[in-house]
Amino acid sequence: MFIPTIAALPDNVPFVAPEELERDRGTPFIARLGANESAFGISLKAEEALRAALNTSACSWYGDPLSHDLRTALSSRLEVPMDNLCVDAGIDSLLGLTVRLFLQPGDTLVTSGGAYPTVNYHALGAGGVVKAVPYNNHHEDTIALAEAAHQTSARLVYLANPDNPMGTQVSQEAIETLISQLPHNCTLLLDEAYIEFMPAQSSLPIRVGDANVVRFRTFSKAYGMAGMRIGYAIANERIIRGYDKIRNHFGVNRLAQIAAVASLQDDLILTRVINEVQHGRERVYALARSLELAYIPSATNFVAVDFGTQERATTVLKQLAECGVFLRKPMQPPQDQFIRIGVGTEAEHNSLSEALSALICQ
Repeated sequence: MFIPTIAALPDNVPFVAPEELERDRGTPFIARLGANESAFGISLKAEEALRAALNTSACSWYGDPLSHDLRTALSSRLEVPMDNLCVDAGIDSLLGLTVRLFLQPGDTLVTSGGAYPTVNYHALGAGGVVKAVPYNNHHEDTIALAEAAHQTSARLVYLANPDNPMGTQVSQEAIETLISQLPHNCTLLLDEAYIEFMPAQSSLPIRVGDANVVRFRTFSKAYGMAGMRIGYAIANERIIRGYDKIRNHFGVNRLAQIAAVASLQDDLILTRVINEVQHGRERVYALARSLELAYIPSATNFVAVDFGTQERATTVLKQLAECGVFLRKPMQPPQDQFIRIGVGTEAEHNSLSEALSALICQ
């Protein structure tokens, strides 16, 4: 028999995978635009490094438990000491570790209603309580997050910047104020999975001396390595030592480590992908305008497009899946009237455009 905390949880997962949907429909999607993956491949240097590694013992050996080479490269790139970096199997894994570090049964995590749900999944699995506050004009509301943290004596506050699923961003001034207003013994989880798509001057400067902030970044988005599962946390050295007490020290495979190091040595990959994403967002904006659909300007690799009502958005989402186009939508009102359209290749966008135009204009 499971422990009571686990036995009380519903039988669900944060997301239904596109592979599961493909199995249900019996055919693959022609446009995979719903998982916020990169449509533009990995770094050429990473590809070369992987090819070379496959001719050695890279698949036979465990990954370096300390991810020394990658942490060295990140330390140089970010100008932070290696002792302030922890590498693990993606942000989702790091969020789970963070919940284990800070949340006891009955403790509260504060987040935004409808925001990225995996942190909630981990918090509830640990017996925690999730307190959600509404968005403010489709932006995460840092003032409301701080107020809720005080009202609930929260141990953790989660904020994604840029935000998933709406693609919006909040100012560094707003985040600074939130950090300063956190209750004693409360830690901010700042999810920066999409930070490469945001103007560099608008992101919060890294301060590893802050004892109440953990920042999460990934190679899944701009670097195109979602399938390799590798990300990292930037935090106070005390928190990093805490991760080392509980993490799976062989959780990051050697090939992922090799590809991540090579990606950081590639000066062209980010420029190329960021340009592709900017161009792709403009294509989605133009498509939305042509169909008289409102949209939210995005700081990510997807665009939230407004279909007016939850019912219409849900219907269109299902119809697009039947046409072979995989998308997702927010699940919490009022954001649930939007569909999140990922930036894909030109061929994927053309498939989306043809299918969506036919549905809207019929």
